[in-house]
Amino acid sequence: MYENLVYLDNAAATRLDERVLEAMKPYFFDVYAVATSQFGYSIGLDAREALDNARIRIAAALGASPDEFIFTSGDTESSNLAIKGVALALGEKKGRHIVTTPIEDFPVLHSVRALERQGFRATYVRVDETGRVDLDHLRESLTPDTILVSIQTANQEIGTLQDIRTIAEICREKGVLFHTDATHAFTRVPLDVREIPVDLVTVSAHTIHGPRGIGGLYIRKGTPIKKILDGGFQEFDLRPGVENIPGAVGFAKAVELVTPGETARLQRMRDRLLERLLNEIPHTRLNGHPVHRLPHNANVSFRFVEGESLLLHLDMRGFAVSTGSACFSRSLEASHVILGIGGDHERAHGSVRFTFGRYNKEEDVDRVVEAVAEVVRELRRISPLGKE
Repeated sequence: MYENLVYLDNAAATRLDERVLEAMKPYFFDVYAVATSQFGYSIGLDAREALDNARIRIAAALGASPDEFIFTSGDTESSNLAIKGVALALGEKKGRHIVTTPIEDFPVLHSVRALERQGFRATYVRVDETGRVDLDHLRESLTPDTILVSIQTANQEIGTLQDIRTIAEICREKGVLFHTDATHAFTRVPLDVREIPVDLVTVSAHTIHGPRGIGGLYIRKGTPIKKILDGGFQEFDLRPGVENIPGAVGFAKAVELVTPGETARLQRMRDRLLERLLNEIPHTRLNGHPVHRLPHNANVSFRFVEGESLLLHLDMRGFAVSTGSACFSRSLEASHVILGIGGDHERAHGSVRFTFGRYNKEEDVDRVVEAVAEVVRELRRISPLGKE
């Protein structure tokens, strides 16, 4: 049905790698029992071994110990657990102040806002026009009652990378826990918790050609946190519920399939796309940092064009991209990220994100550029704004 589709929305979700599916299959049909401890029956012990092995492999990719990594249903649950779990553990002991940025992904933003409704206080650190955090403002924002800083590794829309090492060091110096949502950077951008003093890290499989419905949270040993769901004692008594063993196995396989060579290939395609779009289509602007950005993310705004119109015309031509326009937001609000970096509504409504994945080909770049140029010309021709 979609054999000719050029899919360029890999930040939203990626196609499952067939090798990942093959690794998962035995745990649907053969080793399908729940994971049991050392005195369980054989099929349960095999399930436990698979779960433990997957945990070891994913934790290793972060430089973590296996007992510092728990499985969740994805990045939304991981960030909720990190933020609300720390709030439960420290809210009455140390303070009720949390620091984040206005351009975080919704699992972080909405978790912080939920805590604000419960009486916590939040500070939203300024970011510059590229989306990078104002480090001086961050330092000024930390107070004796600050219990957590949550700042993403990479932005989900514009791809900007934060200086996570410096942010982590500032937090460590002030005795404040630091959580980072690394959903869009994990395996594509190095993050070693042995070198960077981060306390909690959100990761997910759905952005790296793994299965949906599985993610994880790194929790440094000694980090005060409480579970936010009631139930059993699974996942070190932090995430109750029957373990998703096929998902965990698939996640581990997906992590191991990402290579530096593949990431370099995606970056070459991204660079060529940006070079052509910015040079060949007038009134086109890059969103995000020109250098410190995800290797597979390109986000640009086209003046005098509505993002939803561009997206729909591209879809009719066989291209899948995403836009920051309000019409494609369930909240009916324009991109909070573009607005958060100082952009106006025109820039937000005209923003389009192109994100590359394993199954994109070199020729996809030229094809999509030619299609975008054609659509933009046509939309500007019929738009009264385009007459400018």
